[in-house]
Amino acid sequence: MSSTDEHAIEATPATPVQAEHVEVDVIDTREGYLAAVAAIAAGEGPIAIDAERASGYRYSQRAYLIQIFRRGSGTFLLDPPAIGSLVELNDVIAGEEWILHAASQDLTCLREVGLDPTSLFDTELAARLAGLPRVGLGAVVEDLLGIHLAKEHSAADWSTRPLPQAWLVYAALDVELLIDLREALAEVLERDGKTDIAQQEFTSVLERDFVIVRPEPWRRLSGVHAIRGGRNLAVARELWQARDGYAREIDTAPGRLVPDSALVAAARVLPDTKRDLASLKEFTGRASRSQIDRWWNAIQLGMTTEDLPVLRPATDTMPPPRVWSDKNPEADKRLKAARAAVTEIANAMSIPVENLLTPELLRRVAWSPPSPADAETLTTVLRELGARDWQLDATAQVIADAFVEASQTVEDPPEATS
Repeated sequence: MSSTDEHAIEATPATPVQAEHVEVDVIDTREGYLAAVAAIAAGEGPIAIDAERASGYRYSQRAYLIQIFRRGSGTFLLDPPAIGSLVELNDVIAGEEWILHAASQDLTCLREVGLDPTSLFDTELAARLAGLPRVGLGAVVEDLLGIHLAKEHSAADWSTRPLPQAWLVYAALDVELLIDLREALAEVLERDGKTDIAQQEFTSVLERDFVIVRPEPWRRLSGVHAIRGGRNLAVARELWQARDGYAREIDTAPGRLVPDSALVAAARVLPDTKRDLASLKEFTGRASRSQIDRWWNAIQLGMTTEDLPVLRPATDTMPPPRVWSDKNPEADKRLKAARAAVTEIANAMSIPVENLLTPELLRRVAWSPPSPADAETLTTVLRELGARDWQLDATAQVIADAFVEASQTVEDPPEATS
């Protein structure tokens, strides 16, 4: 049992206490919001903050509720769609430490309304670095604070108005415990000598842009790999773009209109008429018939366009490791040796291996190592790829040694014949 596990067990009562809460109100006017800003400014210490989106229900990833707690101020639940920009709040709290759980999930929607921290403590990331076995907010709160935090509304449609009181209580509790949780996690990190490691990771999160722009996003259609032929792919592309445009227009998650499987089925069959499309049993979804003209127009465009997509687009991505032994045996040996060595270091540090060094970075240097593949050169390359100093200190020499070991591996000699 690790020291972290012992700490978690000691901090957990035999019967966790269910968190309770008084009735909560949502602030949805500019006047109420500005009063909240003044109250938050009068508080002290770090800012606990969280955001609720409507993923799976809406097209946008905007925040439909933002929760803030500060000691000396209280709890405030803000309605961003009704209030608008929150730059006044940012002016008041930008210089303070912000506490979020899994900040990478919320920073984009917070920045959309003018909230952008300069100092961060991420309790989910801290829990990973502390080696806790479970890192969800409810689990970490229960392990370290001994409070049972129900999470039954985490996947709710937060664009609902009015929001049910049970949801609001859930949202308030999400932030009201974050400061206590931050203090408990900071003690664990300090005890284990990981405070500087955590700070480097928090800074990396703040510097990252989490908006992903893909050159051909339609190729992420689930099942698109089963489509054969450039014409069929063109139809799949046009159907995806038609659905995406309509979803954006009505702010609804695309999959709730027509699922990926329906678009792929239509692209594979290539129905000859609108009637054929409507009678295709695999073409399902709540908008599959009500918007039949939209989908049929997309199919016609795909059938007539001269801009046919290539079957296999050029990419700089590496093949999956399972085929490395055939495609690049030397790289396969390097990866296996380095992965084993890095995993051993991760276990010794009680840090998940993916947090010690991103698997993608290890695969990149194993597939195409620098020359010379020594610790100094690997450090330079991995830093350019985004590795932090603490990660390089822990892994660069280990990887270099593993590469040397892999290069010296020889095949077993053939058995002697009598």
